[in-house]
Amino acid sequence: MDTESETRAQADRLLCGLVKGLASRVDDHVRARAATFGLTASQGTALCELAHPMTLRELAERMSCEPSNATFVADRLEEQGYLERHPHPDDRRAKQLVLTPKGTEIREHLLELLSEGSPLALLAPEEQDVLHQLLTRALIR
Repeated sequence: MDTESETRAQADRLLCGLVKGLASRVDDHVRARAATFGLTASQGTALCELAHPMTLRELAERMSCEPSNATFVADRLEEQGYLERHPHPDDRRAKQLVLTPKGTEIREHLLELLSEGSPLALLAPEEQDVLHQLLTRALIR
């Protein structure tokens, strides 16, 4: 491996470490904020993603998890009275997850809490936009 390749590989490892560190800090932030409502991080993430009715498969994609994991999370949220399953308007085989009024209220409070002290709050809105664009480009295959 030549010096330029070694330098590039070292820069890649450093950048990957930073991304992993940021992801870990964001996860810790979500976990702590969700816990204030007696929720797990996964339940908090699901509530945040449920801005509108969606299927379990859609929720799993948004949460970056397997549908079986999203089902488990949705079951717990349903037991807590935060969401309901409704027939899908276009696909009679599917169900839509719909927040209850109680779920909508908790979601709004959770979103407010998540914006406070977020690791990303240290970045100006323009910097957040640039980071978003760069990460999006890096994730496109």
